[in-house]
Amino acid sequence: MLKIKRAYKPAEMNDGYRILVDRIWPRGVSKEHLQADEWNKEIAPSNELRKLFHRDPSKFSWFKEKYKKELDKNEETVSFLRRVEGLLKQGNVTLIYGSKDEKNNQAAVLKEYLENALNNM
Repeated sequence: MLKIKRAYKPAEMNDGYRILVDRIWPRGVSKEHLQADEWNKEIAPSNELRKLFHRDPSKFSWFKEKYKKELDKNEETVSFLRRVEGLLKQGNVTLIYGSKDEKNNQAAVLKEYLENALNNM
């Protein structure tokens, strides 16, 4: 199962393989607390897009569309998708993010993007 989880919540056994998908490390979170197996900055939204969305969270629909376009053009996306596909065969994968908004964030967009891609393979 592919899941998302806020970086400030404790790691749990059923999280499986944990991947931080933020471009910047979550403020105030130690490596020990986060317990990430991987930090993939390259799959995160560009700094420009991240900053524009951060300034105005009401633009989530706009952000979602722009981030998906970035993912389509990102050279890292295909290898990340293949890695996630392989990891999911072994157990759960949890995408970790730092945003306060648990519904409208880049990990939710990435999860949806990956699930659609995996279903179409």
